[in-house]
Amino acid sequence: MSNELLAVLEYMEKEKGIGREDMIETISEAIRGAAQKGVNAGQDIKVHIDPKTGALKAWALYTVVDSIGDPDTEMHIDKARQIDAEAAVGSTLEKEIDPSYLGRIAAQMARHAIMQRIRHYEKERIYDDYKDSVGDIVSGTVRRRERGDLIVDLGKAEATLPPTERIPTEDYAPGERIRCLLLNIENTTRGPELILSRSSSKFVRKLFDLEVTEIAEGTVSIEAMSREPGYRTKIAVNTTDPKVDPVGACVGARGVRVKSIVRELGGEKVDIIRYHEDPKAMLEEALKPAVPKNIEINETTHTLIFEVPQDDLSVVIGRKGQNAKLLSRLLGWKLDIRKEEEKGAEGFDDRMRRAIEGLHNISGLEDAIVERLVAMGITTPDAFEGVTAADLVDAGFSEEEAADTLAKVDAFRQSQAS
Repeated sequence: MSNELLAVLEYMEKEKGIGREDMIETISEAIRGAAQKGVNAGQDIKVHIDPKTGALKAWALYTVVDSIGDPDTEMHIDKARQIDAEAAVGSTLEKEIDPSYLGRIAAQMARHAIMQRIRHYEKERIYDDYKDSVGDIVSGTVRRRERGDLIVDLGKAEATLPPTERIPTEDYAPGERIRCLLLNIENTTRGPELILSRSSSKFVRKLFDLEVTEIAEGTVSIEAMSREPGYRTKIAVNTTDPKVDPVGACVGARGVRVKSIVRELGGEKVDIIRYHEDPKAMLEEALKPAVPKNIEINETTHTLIFEVPQDDLSVVIGRKGQNAKLLSRLLGWKLDIRKEEEKGAEGFDDRMRRAIEGLHNISGLEDAIVERLVAMGITTPDAFEGVTAADLVDAGFSEEEAADTLAKVDAFRQSQAS
């Protein structure tokens, strides 16, 4: 028995990090409690374990009396003095018993209680080991699925990756390696539970901290970020050193840094832009290569109103509006995106104005005559080709007006020909 206990104590101390004194107290209490519920029911038991040898001793405790009412807890003074000559009424007598006498059932109950206590200690150790790692990236191996959760072995403990914290496009099988953000430690009825995340924006931010030296050193900072896990992440970066290009630092030589992050995210796109305090400048930077037009700022509703060309509209809005949502979260402004009016589609008034200006090149034509000609569809001097005085009369001109108009047109043509 002593060898077995010593082996348990040494294992728990070396492998689990549980102090020997704590384990001795736990085992002693477990054996004592189990014995009191077993063959020694009703008796008060004292248990001692030697921390060096693992030797176990046990005593039954009795109250010395001159008249016995409960033989399980009381001993007559005469019998007590046979064990301890100095025993007195009212004192407590310790009678050593053979540990094996505690019984097989008591041993089984003690083993169960010991395992419960060990699990409790392990839970406490989990919190102590990982409380300072919340917000950091941890690596582990996927072990199994439980009610939709992925259970990940981190080495010293198991952690949970809930469905809500996974990237929708990813799937992991038992045995695969995985990197996650240690999002939180939740206190549950079963003890502290480690919660992991791969969908949090903090996960991407931490990947940049690890991958980009300038961010870790504080030269480059991530000023704003928005993310749609599995689809796209947008970040705006700034620098305290004018000699450093913050976007280039994050992208890396030949894109090596950002490519590494994209691989970790399973191909999720990452857009990196330069941060500007001016929302207009940020909008222009974030929309490149599209160019926003007629930008207006509504401070009351905290909205940016702008136009983009028809060809860029679908790209700016994105599939199911995802790109626009990401852009809005990145800028911290609501967006009112409108289609730019096509300049080539002239209105009737514009066409009339251009036609009138063209006919005014014909010297001597009055404005009223010009307007009537345009109304007929004659908008340029060349349009008079084949037009006769009769045609003008039919359109409401007098014979005199028709003849005069055609004469001036002929004079204009001759002047152009010469």
